Amino acid sequence: QVQLVESGGGLVQAGGSLRLSCAASGRTSSTYAMGWFRQALGKEREFVAAISSRARTISYADSVKGRFTISRDNAKNTVYLQMNSLKPEDTAVYYCAADPTTSEIINGNFVYRGQGTQVTVSS
Repeated sequence: QVQLVESGGGLVQAGGSLRLSCAASGRTSSTYAMGWFRQALGKEREFVAAISSRARTISYADSVKGRFTISRDNAKNTVYLQMNSLKPEDTAVYYCAADPTTSEIINGNFVYRGQGTQVTVSS
């Protein structure tokens, strides 16, 4: 069992930055691939970024490439999402996800998910 708790969301102006954190607990959490999804009001869930257990594989959605950076600190069982040059269309609830494989996170078939943190970008 892996528990995920997100933090770091908030209100920011367009062009600003935020860093999301996801703290994972559980004996094997450091061996899991981790990632981020987002869901805007009235829209479907959207993949944002994923990182393999040892950070050898990293993937981003085209919509965030060059602006967002995913990283992890396995000593702290935490994954981060640094979000720069934020746009109003980045407004959504951001969810942390964990799965044994990176591909399942990208496909949206992950095993574990956090409760989410709201990110609001004003224009």
